[in-house]
Amino acid sequence: MPLGGVRRRATLAYLLLHANSTVPVSRLVDALWTEEQPDTARKILQNAVSSLRRSDELLCSIVTTRDGYRLQVAPEHIDLSRFRDLAARGRAGLVAGEWADAAALLRRALGLWRGEALADLLEAGLKWPELAELNEAGLAAFEDRVTADLLLGRHTDVVPELHVAHHTDPSRDRLCGQLMLALYRSGRQTDALDACRRTRRARQTGPLGRADQAQEGRPPDGLRELEREILTHAPGLDTPEAALRFVHWPSPGTTHALPT
Repeated sequence: MPLGGVRRRATLAYLLLHANSTVPVSRLVDALWTEEQPDTARKILQNAVSSLRRSDELLCSIVTTRDGYRLQVAPEHIDLSRFRDLAARGRAGLVAGEWADAAALLRRALGLWRGEALADLLEAGLKWPELAELNEAGLAAFEDRVTADLLLGRHTDVVPELHVAHHTDPSRDRLCGQLMLALYRSGRQTDALDACRRTRRARQTGPLGRADQAQEGRPPDGLRELEREILTHAPGLDTPEAALRFVHWPSPGTTHALPT
């Protein structure tokens, strides 16, 4: 859909992220200009909204309220709403032990993704917290789906995509543990231990190559326990119980794009 410049696209995107809720004008202006705001910021916003309203392709309406703007749209017309519903149902199935249903629901949820959410706005410098939270939710759903696959014995199938995800963020503990277990179950003990070592190195060095004292270079207890089990060929690693640890694995709260 041809929407024009970055401000117009960003206006629509921000309203969609807060669909059916009023967004104050001041909040929208702050979202559209992360640096110094021009004196005409509110006028530019008004023009962007007016232009969007003239589009015949939008399945929504933008309402002016006393405090700001509200984008009204049916939830089924937003892929984000469908994703959240499917991911929540998949997560619930995973917790309830309905692994096959959970895997199917989570695959449908992830099928709505096309890489990083609103990547063009990120490239334009609009680094909203909402985008970070959304991409984190996508990656968490990916990890949930991998967990369901591991519980179903599909360890060989998930190794390639886990390799990609772990390469993107080797410090992400849950991904590392899933890769370690999948590799070990595929007869690749050495590679599994190498994955843990990569995570240990990633936790020793910050993004600029500086030592990260908060992480102390040590993987968390869960990864260290899994490493010990792999070193000793613990018999339980081939059972569903070994993958159950990833159902409630704590999220690190970092944000990255989904593997593609």
